Amino acid sequence: MAAAPVWSVDPRTGKQREQVAVEATVQEVDAAVRAAHDARGALADRIVRAAFLRSAADELEAARDRLVEAADAETALGPVRLTGELARTCYQLRAFAGIVEEGAFLDVVIDHPDDTATPPVPDLRRYKVPLGVVAVYSASNFPFAFSVPGGDTASALAAGCPVVVKAHPDHPGLSELVARVLRRAAARHDIPESVLGLVHGFEAGVELVRHPLVAAAGFTGSVRGGRALFDAAAARPVPIPFHGELGSLNPVLVTEAAAAERAEAIGAGLAGSMTLGVGQFCVKPGLVLAPAGAAGDRLVTSLTDAVSAADAGVLLDHRMRDNFVAGVAERAQLPDVESPVTPGAGGEHTVSAGFLTVPASRLATEGEHDLLLEECFGPVTVVVRYEDDTEVRSVLTRLPGNLTATVHLSEEEGAGQGRGAEILAELTPLAGRVLVNAWPTGVAVAPAQHHGGPYPATTSTSTSVGGTAIERWLRPVAYQNSPAALLPPELRDDNPQKLPRRFNGGLER
Repeated sequence: MAAAPVWSVDPRTGKQREQVAVEATVQEVDAAVRAAHDARGALADRIVRAAFLRSAADELEAARDRLVEAADAETALGPVRLTGELARTCYQLRAFAGIVEEGAFLDVVIDHPDDTATPPVPDLRRYKVPLGVVAVYSASNFPFAFSVPGGDTASALAAGCPVVVKAHPDHPGLSELVARVLRRAAARHDIPESVLGLVHGFEAGVELVRHPLVAAAGFTGSVRGGRALFDAAAARPVPIPFHGELGSLNPVLVTEAAAAERAEAIGAGLAGSMTLGVGQFCVKPGLVLAPAGAAGDRLVTSLTDAVSAADAGVLLDHRMRDNFVAGVAERAQLPDVESPVTPGAGGEHTVSAGFLTVPASRLATEGEHDLLLEECFGPVTVVVRYEDDTEVRSVLTRLPGNLTATVHLSEEEGAGQGRGAEILAELTPLAGRVLVNAWPTGVAVAPAQHHGGPYPATTSTSTSVGGTAIERWLRPVAYQNSPAALLPPELRDDNPQKLPRRFNGGLER
């Protein structure tokens, strides 16, 4: 049987553009993984690794115009958005290059023998080593930043792990182009091109996570798809870490005092955040707790005006469009749910933004309204009108895990008066990033960033954005009483690589 073709599709029309590849067979997946595994040694030198990452950024920038054009043709995200996303991706690659050069990510700890301790301490030297081949599953909504050259790939390569990427079917042509660019960067440093493998097809993705030489996986996508791969990773004869980002509601709480102080600004800000990128951001605010009184009414009026002015937009593919239209229609039919601005089909290939409102009492206990507590991918949010703090707490306790949770406080509440600190404490168990008087869309690539959260937001406690994303692809190993001549350079007393480390209980830099 001939392998199934992989087509590039224009989401603006739903028509096929060109065939760019074929779905990988079991044998082709095996070959890609084994070739990546054989390339591990080429990444052993940290200086070479860092140079490779910088070259990757340089090569992506040199091909920017062609890459952005290809990305827009397959995603309809627009040149401005895509140019910014590519710049972010290049910045991220260079940031990891700096992390690799510094070496703190190795977590070097050296303890000399101490016979006076109870029990006695032998000579112990600990650092972190790369896991091996990493499987990366591309996301649909970020064709650069969470795809072939994205954070999972960059952090895995930085850790010293070769990568095999399962391309997303929404941008297969771009995936092929980017893979060639990264392989060209690898060749500049005598690194085998197989350090970055690329496969297409659903079955290829399943085979990839099952392959015995794959040591870990990173995924960004749906709860259904991610959970299936997570279960497959756990069911292997040798289970592997699976770092999956599956879905997030990203709740927002607007206090009554904040609404009274600046309802119009909050409403306009919410509209901008929930319609950004046609509502296709993983941190889109999907549920907003707002007061039921006059201040909350002002917020809803402001949100109505701003969302009504939003243009219809194209989602990443027609399957997502169909799911969005059906999802908002099902939610809008629930009792006591109103639709001040009706979301749904904006045209044959587009969708229109909108929002729903519902009394908080409908979400306080389990029932048919629990559908409103599930993410609906696209430009829609649910405004939950609460009467008092008791209703707020009742809803918060029923929320699943999230990437973000946001609170909008008044100036006095932000200064420590009122329930500000208490609200932060209530939101902290719900999410990996807690925001105050801001909007969650926009995830800065910074050392202190955390992009993860309790299940189902992610399947682990790690982050996929920021410098500590590298930790997912490493494991610690300790050497005990090893002769000095046999030790890796990173663990020698004289510290030939000048690494930051903890030496006999003290920090050295």
